[in-house]
Amino acid sequence: MLTVGLNHVATLTNDAARLHTFYREVFEAEVVRDAPEIEGNDAVRLSIIRIGSYAELNVFQIEGNTEADRQVPMFGRGRLDHFALQAASIEAFETIRDRLIDRGSADSFVTDFGPVLSIFFRDPDGLEGEVCVDNPDAVPGVTNPPGTPAARYVVADT
Repeated sequence: MLTVGLNHVATLTNDAARLHTFYREVFEAEVVRDAPEIEGNDAVRLSIIRIGSYAELNVFQIEGNTEADRQVPMFGRGRLDHFALQAASIEAFETIRDRLIDRGSADSFVTDFGPVLSIFFRDPDGLEGEVCVDNPDAVPGVTNPPGTPAARYVVADT
């Protein structure tokens, strides 16, 4: 394979500062650029949020642009439907999960896809994201359909 993953995903926002805060506080991401895209033109602001070794969100805040307000259901969002981040470990996944739940950005449901565990979230602009991690409980060769609950996160009724 000649690549090591995604370099960046570009997205639109109406509030870059709010988005920066969300990704810093939930993912410990780093804002490495926040300035007009073209010097002297404040109508287009570009910020870059580093979310991994080679991964960034390129966030554009464009005066008068309302695309960030449009939200539609999954598979009706155009060519880019959602993005997924890979957690560094199961412990990191659980920290991120707790932070997302605390912010109301995700519910507690974790999907067991077999080799991967997954939780979906919405950022403050409504962009859907997913956090994945290698499943420590995976059974080799077994895959599960969407909606399969991860047993380690199911709370038994008492």
